[in-house]
Amino acid sequence: MTDLHLVEVVGVRVEMPSNQPIVLLKEVDGIRYLPIWVGATEATAIAFAQQGLNPPRPLTHDLLKTVIENLGSKVESVHVTNLSDGVFFAKVLLDQGIEVSARPSDAVALALRSGSPIYATEDVFQAAGIEIPDQADDQVEAFREFLDQINPEDFLG
Repeated sequence: MTDLHLVEVVGVRVEMPSNQPIVLLKEVDGIRYLPIWVGATEATAIAFAQQGLNPPRPLTHDLLKTVIENLGSKVESVHVTNLSDGVFFAKVLLDQGIEVSARPSDAVALALRSGSPIYATEDVFQAAGIEIPDQADDQVEAFREFLDQINPEDFLG
């Protein structure tokens, strides 16, 4: 299997001028970032989970987490596995060796809700990773401040 790198979700933002939401993942033990374009609904779900917001009714990812748990299973981890023709692929690994194919946006939203680790393969980082050296911490901090100032409702159109 390809080398896996633990990543953390930096946040979600809207890329201009396309007005397309992206989720930004950062390699935990490195300087590479992975921007993944996502849909507005998934961006909202990820932002809600990051901010610890619980909607009055469960979102799809909340439902999926509950179904998995009620079936006596749990999410072990999420892997962003491939990039082909500009499309990212992921899988959700459940206990008992079960693997489920998923869109990265759905997988990340589920991982955040279940407290599961997220990994990306070296191949994905080679194909789409962006290096931001440590001296760029000010830029990353500015991005984090931007993320702190937006609301999930900003993604609803």
